[in-house]
Amino acid sequence: MTFRALVTTAPVDGKSQSSIETLDDARLPDGDVTVDIEWAGLNYKDGLCLTGQGGLVRSFPHVAGIDFAGTVRSSDDSRYTSGDKVVLTGWRVGETHWGGYAERARVKADWLVPLPSGLSTRDAMVIGTAGLTAMLAINRLEALGITPASGEILVTGAAGGVGSIAIALARRLGYSLTALSGRPQHAAMLQALGATTVLDRAEFLAQPDKPLETARYAAAIDCVGGDILGKLLRQIAYGGAVASLGNAAGIALNTNVLPFLLRGVTLAGIDSVMQPYDARIAAWSRLAGLFDFAAYDANVEEVGLAALPEKAAQILKGEVRGRVLVNPKA
Repeated sequence: MTFRALVTTAPVDGKSQSSIETLDDARLPDGDVTVDIEWAGLNYKDGLCLTGQGGLVRSFPHVAGIDFAGTVRSSDDSRYTSGDKVVLTGWRVGETHWGGYAERARVKADWLVPLPSGLSTRDAMVIGTAGLTAMLAINRLEALGITPASGEILVTGAAGGVGSIAIALARRLGYSLTALSGRPQHAAMLQALGATTVLDRAEFLAQPDKPLETARYAAAIDCVGGDILGKLLRQIAYGGAVASLGNAAGIALNTNVLPFLLRGVTLAGIDSVMQPYDARIAAWSRLAGLFDFAAYDANVEEVGLAALPEKAAQILKGEVRGRVLVNPKA
């Protein structure tokens, strides 16, 4: 059997090239379950993989795509049978293992979870790794005692996939939200999703630095990292928390001990890559009952395989808002 895939070649002069090829099933990597892919997503990591940046892909030729949903074609694992609907996020798929930018994939059974009842494969990719990560961040803040009564939550990188979904989810849970974005032209979209206030990133960073600043937020979901993370930590109220899950602005943390010693702020790292099976099922089940697909649909764009290289470049420049879905058959 053959299938189409967007195949990425090894970087030349620091840059990879991708093209659509027709491959035989024998080319698929080892795994327990073969899935006919119906939808995949485009994330920041995918942009790095498709352009050969960041060192995420070390073996070429490669098929990127860190998340996908589809139908089981065949399985050597008793948990899955032909015809089952499944979703995959994380586990370095699309990085060290061939991923979702193809009509077919073969993966380990432990990397999949059954699609929750009532969700379509398209729904799963509207949520995708971005939505799962947002849900994990909210779950962690709640485990640390944050509730809607605690006060305002700041969401950075708000116009991106994780940030925009975090706003939509948190608003449905009753939280009051401030969105921080480097793209003020998306303010109306962020307000429609549920943000009460939209702040410009440049203005936020231009505020004078102090060892400890006025406590403005009960908590934060930070999708950016870098100087933004250091600055917002100084504005978190006593007993507050920051769920940190992105490092697009850099991995250095420019802060001091005062937010942690004098205000008891908790910095919680969120890694969606290697979540335990039960934790993923629990998060997906909560998402299925909470996410408002109709409200978010205006922030979803659909593309085929051929459009991905250009879209990857755009996402790395911060020019893509909301969620991009990939239809491998388009």
